[in-house]
Amino acid sequence: MIEKYYRRIIDGVPSAIVVVDQNLKAVFCNASFSALFGQAFRRTSLGGAFGCAKCAKCGKDDCARGCSLITAFEDSFYSSKEISRRVYLKMGGEEKREVAFSLTVKPLGGGLCMGVIDDALELEIARELVAARSIQQRLLPAGKWAGGKRYSYLYIPCRDIGGDLPEVFTVGNSACGMIADVSGKGISAGMLTAFVKAAYDKSAYSPAQAISALAAKFSELNLDERNYITVAAARIDKDSITYSMAGHNVPILLKSGGGITRIDLNSPPVSNWFDNAAYFEDTIPYKSGDILVLLTDGVTESKNRYGEMFGVDGAMKTLSLSRTGEEFIKNLETNLKNFCGELHDDVTAIAFDL
Repeated sequence: MIEKYYRRIIDGVPSAIVVVDQNLKAVFCNASFSALFGQAFRRTSLGGAFGCAKCAKCGKDDCARGCSLITAFEDSFYSSKEISRRVYLKMGGEEKREVAFSLTVKPLGGGLCMGVIDDALELEIARELVAARSIQQRLLPAGKWAGGKRYSYLYIPCRDIGGDLPEVFTVGNSACGMIADVSGKGISAGMLTAFVKAAYDKSAYSPAQAISALAAKFSELNLDERNYITVAAARIDKDSITYSMAGHNVPILLKSGGGITRIDLNSPPVSNWFDNAAYFEDTIPYKSGDILVLLTDGVTESKNRYGEMFGVDGAMKTLSLSRTGEEFIKNLETNLKNFCGELHDDVTAIAFDL
């Protein structure tokens, strides 16, 4: 009875608490700890309780060498003193990210130590970012076909949350593609891409009308001039492409008979910079075997260590050496990583086999 009473008290403590034995096995944690690390508690290894190690070898494998979490508890056990450390953990699973928090380990006697995490806010934010990234991944195109056209796409956010949005859908019997790049990076950019996802009218037959409708809804947000969206949209009919752009990189059409066409037509970005900005569209023919590419400036403006940009020329060269849209996407990712090493902007591209 008394033990249950004490457990209720500890569960009511806002700080995350975990109790560990001398074998570095977690034997108890409170409700705040379970909520913070997102898993039901069970007697397990220290890494298993925190979620940074999924195997039973925690404390014995290579990962344990220099582990700030393990050494904090070991030092407290050996010295019988309170130890405070800054802990850095590489979380496993799909997120594969590093989190940091302050840990105070206190000896309890009887071969037990108690770990207390007080500044859980940073870790909570990290968990929220992981959840937001997972949600954003669900905004991406799900299939490989639309309107009878096969497509492939590349999406590499430079941070946990990206500011690009690729969209592929069908209107009537036509395949449609839309690619958007919003201002900023991180959480604010992610929120703006979610707005584009919801606000872009995927039932509109006219790409220009869809962009105009998006601009009207954007103006209702009443954001300042630092916020804007660039968009390129195309509808692929039986033998023609109708397209419209708003301050975005021009699409590229690779002709099966040889040669590359850059589609030149542009209008201002979706923003509050201009009153009643107009968006236009144009139509060009294509032939079976052509490839249509939409991409963001994260592709063309990626730089190598000498400050040289990959450029439209890099994208066009990659396209000219690709036989299909899928091959182009694979080649583009390889060429960008070889050229840049580390990417510093969101990279997104869609390729349609016509």
